[in-house]
Amino acid sequence: MAFLSDALARVKPSPTIAVTQKARELKAKGVDVIGLGAGEPDFDTPDNIKAAAIDAINRGETKYTAVDGIPELKEAIAAKFKRDNGLDYKTSQITVAPGGKPIFYNAMVATLNPGDEVIIPRPYWVSYPDMVVLAGGVPVFVDTTLEKNFRVQPEDLEAAITDRTKWFIFNSPSNPTGAAYSHAQLKSLTDVLVKHEQVWTLTDDMYEHLVYDDFKFTTPAQVEPRLYDRTLTMNGASKAYAMTGWRIGYAGGPEVLIKAMGKVISQTTSNPTSISQWATVEALNGPQDFLKERAEVFKGRRDLVVSMLNQASGLFCPTPEGAFYVYPSCEGCIGKTTPNGKKIENDADFAEALLEDEAVAVVHGEAFGLSPFFRVSYATSTEALEEACIRIQRFCSSLT
Repeated sequence: MAFLSDALARVKPSPTIAVTQKARELKAKGVDVIGLGAGEPDFDTPDNIKAAAIDAINRGETKYTAVDGIPELKEAIAAKFKRDNGLDYKTSQITVAPGGKPIFYNAMVATLNPGDEVIIPRPYWVSYPDMVVLAGGVPVFVDTTLEKNFRVQPEDLEAAITDRTKWFIFNSPSNPTGAAYSHAQLKSLTDVLVKHEQVWTLTDDMYEHLVYDDFKFTTPAQVEPRLYDRTLTMNGASKAYAMTGWRIGYAGGPEVLIKAMGKVISQTTSNPTSISQWATVEALNGPQDFLKERAEVFKGRRDLVVSMLNQASGLFCPTPEGAFYVYPSCEGCIGKTTPNGKKIENDADFAEALLEDEAVAVVHGEAFGLSPFFRVSYATSTEALEEACIRIQRFCSSLT
């Protein structure tokens, strides 16, 4: 329609949400669908966190709060950054929003002018480019490869930087690949960024506590203190604490940026839910031992999925260091035909046929900017994952 904005015409609905919705619709019709599309832990929110929310309700903590977070939560976040990342932030350098997406979007709206470039490694989380476009910026993609384990190489980052570059978006462990960067690998990127004083870094650390095989997580401002004054370190409660529906994201960064983002928040979402904020205070200040226990469960699921997918004809699945995703190549299936006569031309065809023939929902790689791959979320029960992988193996074997 003529009254809709030009920017909206360049934005796509979230493919991951679309796949999850399609799986729900099929389940409602009685189809035995196994949904591997959603990036949502199947664990419940820990009881102490739920109890803190109930206590907050009973205390009457149900009013408006400061637009970018209650002082108690900002203090808990500052303590978390110090404890886990060795980063010192004052509460005036902390912002809280209803999820990680608003943190990212608020930062883009607060800083981007038309024509400003934002470097985004590819494959990427599906929402990064569209939020940049909505904020008036220009996404600039840096391709990664399976051979380099989907990690950005410093020479490629250097080549992408221009005098119009304003942000570099960094996500480790990665959604969709699960790839993570060691201290040395991250240092090779920060060495590049230090040389370009106009470039800021937004690091998405949502999967910080979901790392495996003795991998040690580090974040850019921790690895290179000279980037502290131009880094926004973003995190949230959703993945580690199984609080997706509570909608709490947060970040630490330079005070000038945090204040600018606060101005955006004041005229858009206003404060995150008061009850969720108090629950997150408990999440960050309370017991943390369950994080490693749950990570061990995810590691077992990862190992199962990687092993079984690598036994499927035409697939190759690398072993990721973190998150709860694998990003297998389906190149060996491209050009083949299903028993129903449908030719697999690309990864979107692969995912669609897999859903139709075997009722397994995955997200095709094109949605993340890199084909021919697909993303599997193993944030579901081991039994469901094993059955899903059996179905994927059967589907791949059926192709001719």
